[in-house]
This record gives sequence, C-alpha cells and structure tokens, in this order.
Amino acid sequence: MDAGSLSLLLTAATAAGWVDAVVGGGGLLLLPALLIGLPQVPLATALGTNKMTAIAGTTSAAITYARRTRIDWRVAGPAGAIAVVVSGIGAWLAIALTPNKDVYRPVVLGILVAVALFVTFRPNNGIYAHPERRTRQRAALAVALAGGLIALYDGMIGPGTGTFLVLTFTTVIGADFLHGSAMAKIVNAGTNLGALIVFAAGGHVWWQLGAAMAVCNIIGAQIGARMAIKRGSGFVRIVLLVVVLALIARLSYDQWLA
Repeated sequence: MDAGSLSLLLTAATAAGWVDAVVGGGGLLLLPALLIGLPQVPLATALGTNKMTAIAGTTSAAITYARRTRIDWRVAGPAGAIAVVVSGIGAWLAIALTPNKDVYRPVVLGILVAVALFVTFRPNNGIYAHPERRTRQRAALAVALAGGLIALYDGMIGPGTGTFLVLTFTTVIGADFLHGSAMAKIVNAGTNLGALIVFAAGGHVWWQLGAAMAVCNIIGAQIGARMAIKRGSGFVRIVLLVVVLALIARLSYDQWLA
C-alpha cells in the first residue's frame, strides 16, 4: 500500500470515529475509503476490516457516554446482547451471498432521504426527552428494531447503522438526541462485535491495517463523544442533519454519476 492510500484511510478512520461518536454514520465515510484505498480487496475483507476499526471507536465512545451520561440499560442492554448474535448472522450472509452493493445503495439512499425529511420537518424530535413514550411495549419494539432488524443490516452492509439506531431511540421511546446517541453506541458496539467475530473466522480482516485505523478511530471517537456531551442534543441534531445530507449526496453521486 502506498503512502497516499494509507493517509486516506487513517484520515477517514479519524473522521468516521468523530461522526460515529456524535450521531452515527461513520461507516459511510470509512467503507468507501477502504474500497478506494484497497480496490483489489474483496468486499467481505473491506467489511471485516471496517468492523475491526469501528468496534474500537464505538466501544471507546460507549465507555465515555456511560461514564458521563445516563443510559437506559433496560433497553440498550438487551438490544446490544441480541445485536451480537443477529449481526453475526448478517455477516455470515454477507460472506455467503456476496451481495452486490449496487442492489442495496438505492434502499439505503431512500431510507436516508426519509430520515432527512423527518429530522427537518420534526425539529423538536430528539431535542427534548419524552419519557411518557417509554412504555413496556415501546421499549420491546425498540429492542426488536435495534437488536434485530438494524443489527442484521449492520452485519450485512453496515454504513448508517448508528444513525438508524439514534432515530429509533428518539422516535420509539422518546429519548433526546444525546441519550439516544449514547444508547446507540452500546448497541453498535454489539453489532460490530458480532460481525467482527464472523468476518475474522472467515479470514476477512486485515489486522495490521485495522489496528492502525482503530487507533485513529478511537481518537476521533473520544473528541466526538466529549463534544456531544458538552454541547447537548441541539448540537447532535445539527450534526445528524448535516451528516445525513452529506451521505445522501455521496450515495446519489455513486448511484447516478460515478
């Protein structure tokens, strides 16, 4: 690997760690960088190396959030535990089926457009907590969505998972953006762990490169988590909208112009 490609990957890992820690979605920075920097590497190996990098930053951010803010462990705990198993299944499917990313790109793009519209036209969602929404039924639904559907997506594809988790927790159980992001980190650590185990077992991880990128990812994650905690839910909402719009632009370019 040349110095230019390595610099690209390390810079992308740092930026992805910051974005992931604040609001999720860092994978849509990191995975394309891996595919550009390592064009000859199979998709499964890029996904596996991405998971090794992401788990370091996500776990680091989760620890910081857990120490400095309140986490609803009755939702985040079960969702994270289930996510380890389900994301592992998703990773196995990614290896077995060798999915074509061109098939999934329009689906992810459509979801992100919906997220952007929701955040834009529901400006108060996630700014303030709504504890009245947290019924037993809604908590169970949040666990099922986060630990099941979203975890399966993360194992198979991955990018955008943190964003989907944050929106799940703010919308379904009424968490504000800050605490929703904190819960998302717990679950995302579980999804990364389950997928990484499966990819590693299949020999789809570049360990040395992943370790170097993991260090950069942790640095970005620590900066992002501290900024989110310091600046609160309004800051997280703005970053969420900016990130989603940037991801829509990137995916649209890949879909129609690249």
